[in-house]
Amino acid sequence: MADDTSDTHGTNGRRAARASGRRRGTTPRRRMLRIAVWAVAGLVVLGSAGAGYLYFKFNGNIKSVDIQAALGNDRPPEVDNGSQDILVLGSDSRAGKNNQYGTDEGSARSDTAMIVHLYQGHKKASVVSIPRDTLITRPECAKPGGGTSPEARKVMFNESYSVGGPACAVKTVESMTGIRMDHYVEVDFTGFKGLIDALGGVPVTTTKAIHDKSSHLDLAAGTHTLNGEQSLGLVRTRHGVADGSDLGRIQLQQAFMKALMDRVNGLGVLSSPTQLYKVADKATKAITTDSQLASVKGLMSLAGSLKGLSSSNINMVTLPVQYAKSDPNRVEPLDQQAALVWQALKAGLPIPAGATKGSAGDEVTAKGVVGSGS
Repeated sequence: MADDTSDTHGTNGRRAARASGRRRGTTPRRRMLRIAVWAVAGLVVLGSAGAGYLYFKFNGNIKSVDIQAALGNDRPPEVDNGSQDILVLGSDSRAGKNNQYGTDEGSARSDTAMIVHLYQGHKKASVVSIPRDTLITRPECAKPGGGTSPEARKVMFNESYSVGGPACAVKTVESMTGIRMDHYVEVDFTGFKGLIDALGGVPVTTTKAIHDKSSHLDLAAGTHTLNGEQSLGLVRTRHGVADGSDLGRIQLQQAFMKALMDRVNGLGVLSSPTQLYKVADKATKAITTDSQLASVKGLMSLAGSLKGLSSSNINMVTLPVQYAKSDPNRVEPLDQQAALVWQALKAGLPIPAGATKGSAGDEVTAKGVVGSGS
């Protein structure tokens, strides 16, 4: 999620200053997916005379986009091996209630991007974070208002969303990876906050103090139960930890995602109809999905396949990158190592440790700063 500072800080502003396939089988924003599907599924499973009303209500909450209609057949092939790949985005739109986090400039960008790969059986997963200011080749994309935007080289990854919305973001990821995205999930600022508050906050433990005026976060070292506003500050902070880079922020986001999953598992929200209703209502209002997921039925189907997935069975990595030679405030993929990541996911194999060794992400020091507070 975006901070309030200008993009000129880039992926590594402080460093610059110092150095002058498809799968059919039975992801926070981005880490909201599991909460949303479990909450909705639980409400429907509760049944009772109000089940029909709840089904209708929560169907109406969910926003969707028809990715397949937008992209047609110009996509990687489907591979029927029981795995699934889901692109999870957090957009930094400042429109509506999000305008308290910055000026609405009439467009949004994919501030946070994760590819969630569910292995066959959905008991294990790998999550690959893509830094928003990674320089990539964006394919030709249709503009939401009509017309097309031609292919562009050496542009930031998050430009894809601002140019062509969710469909262009999916097309860009599929072009980068050669992997078909089975589903798409997007979460915004206010939806993220509301969902955390409905859960009663998320316990985290910080090993050092985090103070960031830009993201309005002020935490002492120790264990905290973060409310929605504090959680948003944590996943947005760039300057409170490490070198102020997006790579450090990604590490915090990955740690928070695991803490959030632990919170949901530990709460047993399915046993409390009142809390379950609040969580399901906030979750379904928070997300935009592809058209296949945009129903209680679609979410229930995915939820049923995630029963055995816990945070301990999720491997989180950042796309292997190096600081761009043309601009130290940007990063670019380490092509050979990135290829190892995509090849592993295509084959349904764990990502090899060597794929991320020596990546610029290894230089930051945000790992271990935040953990589950349980």
